[in-house]
Amino acid sequence: MVTVAPSAVAPDTAVPSRPIPSKDGQPPKRARSVRYHAFLIIAAGTWFLPLLWMISLALTPNDVLQTSSTSLLPTALTLDNLFNVFNAGDLLRWFLNSFVVTTVTTALTVVFCAMAGYAFARIDFPGRRALFVVVIAGLMVPREGMFIPLFLLFSGTGQQNTYDALILPRLAAPLGVFIMTQFFSKVPAEMEEAARIDGATRWRIFVSIMLPLARPAMASLAIFTFVLTWNDYLWPLVISTKTEWFTVTTGLASLQSNFAATTNLGDLMARGLVGSLPLLVVFLLFQRQLIRGITLGSGEK
Repeated sequence: MVTVAPSAVAPDTAVPSRPIPSKDGQPPKRARSVRYHAFLIIAAGTWFLPLLWMISLALTPNDVLQTSSTSLLPTALTLDNLFNVFNAGDLLRWFLNSFVVTTVTTALTVVFCAMAGYAFARIDFPGRRALFVVVIAGLMVPREGMFIPLFLLFSGTGQQNTYDALILPRLAAPLGVFIMTQFFSKVPAEMEEAARIDGATRWRIFVSIMLPLARPAMASLAIFTFVLTWNDYLWPLVISTKTEWFTVTTGLASLQSNFAATTNLGDLMARGLVGSLPLLVVFLLFQRQLIRGITLGSGEK
């Protein structure tokens, strides 16, 4: 009996190689990776193009923008628009107000939400479920619906045009309480029981064990709070009647006249660029913590 070696088989009779489908019927991992990255590129481009357009318009002279404002790259460069923003109004005071309000609000919101989340998740007290439902129900109440009673409250107590009026209404954050409650409820109870056996008090367990574990969730909550507080426009507009108490959003908007949107488009885009720079810096510095907090609990390692 004669055996034929595999190398003796003719090349044209060899079976062509085909991609082996996965066992669950899904496309190969390489194909899924290509589709995933293509989607991310499209999403990133969708987000980046408006930002690039704003930067281009902010660096283009106003007389050039009167003829054409559709180019993604500036046809002529100028810094006059940025200088006009810094020379108009009390920009440094507005930035100071926004920095104080945003920083204090973010710090206190994270602390209060962490304490409330730990209490709802770990402490069994009477009426816990009912109170938690009431807190979560606050998500269904629009913020604009609370402006009138809040305005009457702060103006009646003489706190209008103060940091208290700009900060205190933001500290009640039902979403933050919900996020921290969900996180603390997933922490194994054995860790807390072991600390109790060692003689740790409730406060010591919260500070020394729970808070270090909750850093990703707290970082995400802090970033979200920072962004929302910095971008807020309506409440500072309602409660601040004096120019020196404006935040960046209301202050830059106060520089806008009825006809500036058509004649000074470069100045308008420069104000938007200056107001959004702190948010871009915060995102670039803390994007790892933000992504980690968003994916927390997704099951990925």
